Amino acid sequence: MNSIKCKRESAGWTQARLARELGISRATVAMWETGKSRPRYDMLPKIARLLGCTIDELYADEPEKEAG
Repeated sequence: MNSIKCKRESAGWTQARLARELGISRATVAMWETGKSRPRYDMLPKIARLLGCTIDELYADEPEKEAG
């Protein structure tokens, strides 16, 4: 989810600040940004609101999955 990293950096936020605002560890944010894990669905609206974007924009760099 490199979009989280891009949006976070564009907002001038550190991983630590985003983690603090979300009540999670900085390591969790780092894992999202490296693709080792993903945010829980219930976190997405708050992440989007804090970073000033839509939930769709958080997934902007995600490849389309093929149907089948």
